[in-house]
Amino acid sequence: MDKSQADVHHSGLEDSFASPEAPPDEEYWKSLLLDEGEDSVWKEYHYDTADEDHEFPIASIVDWEKVEKVFDNDEIVTLDVIGYNRGGLLVRWGELRGFVPASQLVDFPSDYELDSTRNGLLTEYVGKSLRLRVIELERYKNRLILSERAAQTDAGARDELLHSIKPGDRVSGTVTNLCSFGAFVDLGGVEGLIHISELSWGRVRHPSDILERGDVVTVTVLDVEPEDGRIVLSLKRLQEDPWKGVEERYQVDQEVSGVVTNVVDFGAFVCIEEGLEGLVHISELAEGHFLHPYNVVHEGDRVRAKILHIDGPGRRLGLSLRQARND
Repeated sequence: MDKSQADVHHSGLEDSFASPEAPPDEEYWKSLLLDEGEDSVWKEYHYDTADEDHEFPIASIVDWEKVEKVFDNDEIVTLDVIGYNRGGLLVRWGELRGFVPASQLVDFPSDYELDSTRNGLLTEYVGKSLRLRVIELERYKNRLILSERAAQTDAGARDELLHSIKPGDRVSGTVTNLCSFGAFVDLGGVEGLIHISELSWGRVRHPSDILERGDVVTVTVLDVEPEDGRIVLSLKRLQEDPWKGVEERYQVDQEVSGVVTNVVDFGAFVCIEEGLEGLVHISELAEGHFLHPYNVVHEGDRVRAKILHIDGPGRRLGLSLRQARND
């Protein structure tokens, strides 16, 4: 997909039901490689038996200068896969070793689609050559990350895109991968991350509840880091925040209907409209004594509740099933 296809338009426990804080920071990006197994990038690898050099020799300054030149020129390289771990592939580049996260492989299943077959699929890559593009480079950390997905675009397209979009823009792209912490969207040679907290104003258990690979979506740009090739996106911010104006739409003592979305030790959460959840404290579930909220309600139950208090700025809504029943 070229730049035109990216369609850039400049344009406490009870705290758990508050909306997640917004843009993901560097920790989310670190979690990408942690999820892919970066903590074991340089160990616990399975190697091609034909590759006798399983050690990691110290690359020379010349080696790194060559890599940096390729990175600066946005060139594509063809490298041999010499090993793998659960997170991805190890490739040889002279005396250097690079890591290709599984999420950066073309046609590799998403993590939620995988089971015990993951290692078997990665094994098939060992001994093969891949066309790759460097997406992250830190010489002093001995960190070299490459991508097969990024190599699908023309030279210069990534850099042009990274410097043409800015926070607040609306962009369109294709969902390429779904992980436990979010979804990746190809904007035309650069993948942006929609963190799970930015997929919907409502509760999301897994990104696959909202999106599928191959979906074409329009998103809002929250942050751009051209130097690191990172773009932070949001899907939910294309819709109005349901907590905005909540005190105008609802009143204390009003009875509402909703669906139980989660049952916890201290009560139950009830969704009364998309993205708007209220807490029914355990003391407001029912009269009498019961061992656990599960003895009163279950996820998916449709219930009627009375609104006890509304705090729009604090994103809190207190509900009572007990008082609704009494009324």
